[in-house]
This record gives sequence, C-alpha cells and structure tokens, in this order.
Amino acid sequence: MSVVKLADLKSVNSKNPSWLNSVIKGDCVAALEKLPENSVDVIFADPPYNLQLDGDLHRPDQSKVDAVDDHWDQFATFEAYDAFTRAWLLAARRVLKPEGTIWVIGSYHNIFRVGTTLQDMGFWILNDVIWRKSNPMPNFRGRRFTNAHETMIWATPTQAAKKYTFNYDAMKMANDEVQMRSDWLFPICNGGERLKDENGDKVHPTQKPEALLHRVIMSSSKPGDVILDPFFGSGTTGAVAKRLGRNFVGIDREDKYIEAAIRRIDTVEVVKSPQLVVTTGKRAEPRVAFGALLESGLLKPGTVLTDTKKRWKAKVRIDGSLEHGGETASIHRMGAKVQGLDACNGWTFWHTIDGRKLVQIDEIRKVYRSEVMAAGA
Repeated sequence: MSVVKLADLKSVNSKNPSWLNSVIKGDCVAALEKLPENSVDVIFADPPYNLQLDGDLHRPDQSKVDAVDDHWDQFATFEAYDAFTRAWLLAARRVLKPEGTIWVIGSYHNIFRVGTTLQDMGFWILNDVIWRKSNPMPNFRGRRFTNAHETMIWATPTQAAKKYTFNYDAMKMANDEVQMRSDWLFPICNGGERLKDENGDKVHPTQKPEALLHRVIMSSSKPGDVILDPFFGSGTTGAVAKRLGRNFVGIDREDKYIEAAIRRIDTVEVVKSPQLVVTTGKRAEPRVAFGALLESGLLKPGTVLTDTKKRWKAKVRIDGSLEHGGETASIHRMGAKVQGLDACNGWTFWHTIDGRKLVQIDEIRKVYRSEVMAAGA
C-alpha cells in the first residue's frame, strides 16, 4: 500500500479512487457524502460519547483526572445528539455495501441511544459485544460501580443482508478452537502503544487498543476490503487495517489527530500475503452442485461410486442423480437410503474407485473449486 495521504473534501469524488488509504479532513457527514455509494465493506465508528461531564474530576489525592472534556464530545441536549447520530448513520449507510457491516462502540452515556437509532433506521443488529477492560479507570468518587466495559453494536444495513462476512472458523481458531464469545477482555490503550505529544500528554483521550480493532477487522472482513472510520482520531483503525492487508479511509476534523494518525500509520508494516489467509470452514466455501462435476468433466456419467468399505455401489446418471437397485436419488438421499438413515452427507460418504484407491467425491469438489471456479473468477 502507498504512503498514507491527506485528502481534503475538494479532491474526493466517486471517480477518483485516491480516497483509499487516506485521511479526509472535514465533517464526517460532508465527507461521507463525497464518497462513492456502496463502496465500503466495514465501518468502525467510535463517535463522541456525549459524556455530559459536570466540572473537573479529581483523584483522592486531588490531582486532576485527564478526562474527555473536548468540544467535539459536547452536545447541548440529548435531542441534538440524536440528530447528530441519525445524520452520520444516514451518510454511513449510503457508502456501506448492501452486504457490509457496521460496528459502533460506546459507553452507557450514548450506546443505548445509538442502538435505538440504528433499529429505527432499519439496521439489523447481529451482536452486542462487550469490551471488558482488564485495567479500567477506578471510580474515584465511590458513588458508582467501576465502569469497566464498553459496548460495541455489530449490524448489517438491513435484515435481508445474509451474505455479510463473518470469519467464524478464524475466530474459533484464535480462541483455542472454542466458539468466540461476545465478551472480549482487553486492556485499555497504554504503554508504548499510547500516542503522546512533545509534552508527554496523550494525543487523543479515547485512543482504542489495537488488539480490539484487530479482532473486529479479522472477524468481519477479508484482505483487500475497505474499512471506513468516520471518527478517525489517532488512527487505530487505519493502522490495524493496513497491517492486516485491508484498505482504509479515515475522516476527522482535528489537525493534531490527523497529523498523528498519518505519522503512526506510515510506520506500520503490512503482514505478508501468505500469513493473511484465515482459517475457513465448509460454510465459507462457495456452494458446488454435484451436477457441476459432470458438466466440467471431472466426473463422468456411468462412474460407479461406493462407500469406504465397498458395501454399496451406485452409478452416476447424466443428470447428477445416483442409481442403485433400480431406484434413483441425489447423492445425499441415496447415501441415507442404502444405510437406512434419515440423512447423509453424500459428499463424504461416496467415493470413486481409482484402481485400488478410493477417492472421496468431496476431494473432486475441491478440485472443481480450485481449478474451475478459480479460473472463472
């Protein structure tokens, strides 16, 4: 990928792909309206939380807490915040592909209002994911529970979107071959990952940890996909997207954040292509009909199929059905019928006879995917 660039709103248009792998300076709604329709695979949004802080917050030793009191997090009323939320979500939905997904992160201050707006607009919520912080900031006043988590909503543009990306098997592999749960434990951003200015102060007050974005992007996108962050801040989304071989585009209004994000992302190295391949299961593979093996010539009519112990034999007919004992049925139904079962996976049950060797027809299907389907891609 090229060096990260700054693209202003005047240079962004639907015919100019230079907006890819760039940071756009400007209001997020105005910037989103300049991007091509249906051009983004995944959106990760970390909008203002509208924390409603009332005065300074101090520790027990009276030192001041570096809380989020920036102007961009302040709204006069809840109604103003709701209008802002609806505006950016409408603009984001236009650029999101029909089978794309959106992640929105927030705290108790705003996430329920955002969730209501998402549902009112027809987005379909897939999960709410809890980011549980292993090292949360304590509650200094001792009047509430320690706020130790944030919530992410993962959604599709509509309920009808069924072909969205979810790398289920990769997530299971990353979790020691156990299904990945919706509660994720990560520390808040600190140490060497935290961006600091020349005075040693935080560049951005709500910088998210790269581990969190790594899981978000790995779970819901493929290499080469476009990841959009309309509240780019310190550029965590762009840094992780670049490392994982995805394209990105960030939007922010603040010069100091944009400059820090660009410097940060320019130092990121892309993981080499072979290592970008993620574990996939049967559900992630393209569907192949048994008849396609005959149409491609990988299997011929009249071929005799058998099970591993050669107890039953069936002959392949020209229409893709199997014949056995004067009856015909699909590979699955015939496999179930000869065994006296209710169901059978014909792909793994039936084999061709190649000399003394049996070849599972699922292996022939794999050849079809790798050679015939790949050639036509």
